[in-house]
Amino acid sequence: MEYLKYLLLIVVLLCAIPLGYLLKNITKEELKSGKKYFKLIWTSSLILTVVLFVISLFININAQLKNTAIFSLIFIAIVSFISWK
Repeated sequence: MEYLKYLLLIVVLLCAIPLGYLLKNITKEELKSGKKYFKLIWTSSLILTVVLFVISLFININAQLKNTAIFSLIFIAIVSFISWK
């Protein structure tokens, strides 16, 4: 059952790729002035992911909460990276 949860999370992360391209194509004019913000969102998402992962190694955090937060941050990082590039 645990494998099914991770498989679903990976499928959701893979959905971030077409969503990023869709966002990039729909908002072409807004992206010109907002590229610095997408770069900031991408960088902060990656930093928060690493910080949360390191903190969870030393502090006992609910595994479901940790996984949800980390995968959400990775999803945001993927969408913002594709939109930014």
